[in-house]
Amino acid sequence: MESVYTPANIAVREVVESYYLETGEGLFFAVKGLEHPPDRWIAVLRYVPDPEAGNRRKRGMTYRRLYRFSEQEEWIRERSPRHLAYDPVFGTTLQSVPRRTVRRIYSPRRHLQLLMQKTDRSSLEDDVVAFLSTLLEASGVPLSALGITGSILIGLNGESSDMDVAVYGEQNCRRVHQSLRRLLDDGNEKRLRRLDGGGMEELYAQRVVDTKMDYREFADLEDQKANQGCFQDRTWFARFIKEPGETKEKYGMCRYKALGRMTLRASISDDTDAIFTPCRYRLSGVERIEALQAPEPVEIVSFRGRFCEQASHGDRVLATGTLERLQDRDGNVRHRLLLGNSPEDTMVVLK
Repeated sequence: MESVYTPANIAVREVVESYYLETGEGLFFAVKGLEHPPDRWIAVLRYVPDPEAGNRRKRGMTYRRLYRFSEQEEWIRERSPRHLAYDPVFGTTLQSVPRRTVRRIYSPRRHLQLLMQKTDRSSLEDDVVAFLSTLLEASGVPLSALGITGSILIGLNGESSDMDVAVYGEQNCRRVHQSLRRLLDDGNEKRLRRLDGGGMEELYAQRVVDTKMDYREFADLEDQKANQGCFQDRTWFARFIKEPGETKEKYGMCRYKALGRMTLRASISDDTDAIFTPCRYRLSGVERIEALQAPEPVEIVSFRGRFCEQASHGDRVLATGTLERLQDRDGNVRHRLLLGNSPEDTMVVLK
């Protein structure tokens, strides 16, 4: 059972964060963000054919997952350079997939709908259906608001795989997030809980490769979040995604330029979009620690799920990332601190 489309039979703007693309040579890419050029989708390489080191199988082929950006880009440069391209709008070279090379498009929403109808589910699929049915009942959102992504979506999962959940639409996201926090806090749903010590250590081991942080600091931050936990002793992560029509950002309406590295202290003046991917934190009281000769950023933004729910309104944070200059079509300029492009990028709440 697959929830597959082709570029010819799916609306271009429907393909957003959490969808997967399969190329003609059998590479699997995860779509990132909501803004995409007209001829390609911005996406990161997740699975590659590897008969020697791979441990996942699909259609008689063995696949290996690539976890780190550096590993992904090295593989692309050596074997498939057309999937690295300079983008004039974002002002940098990005992993991306030309639309003409896409063979299959995997929809998280469609896949969940098919799973709900399936009668001969695996134990993993049973857990997916039970977990998302719990979210549907607790939040009252429609089935179309939820999806299942990651390895389960593309059929490269094992029986011990995590459950990667996608939630779509701003109001749907807020309702599901509030329901998750309530369920995690009150403990009445016994199958659902926060990560225990072992689960937190495993998550830290995965994250520390791409985001360097002290374990205690990491655990304190992650333990407060409602976008991850365990259900039936299976780890899950929820990604909250606005619909394309709900955001002001459209490809080409703004041009981005990386100016260099910056470390700052600042207060969070608005955390309204902290749960979403991309997440956004408005800033006040910015104090430069290591800074360029440039205007101070008005916000922190990240396309990495690990920076969601990282801070709340009123928190004072210490953050390191890339300072970007943004200019819209009317010539208006603002600056932001982008997190997630380097293992050195961090944001921690100051006590």
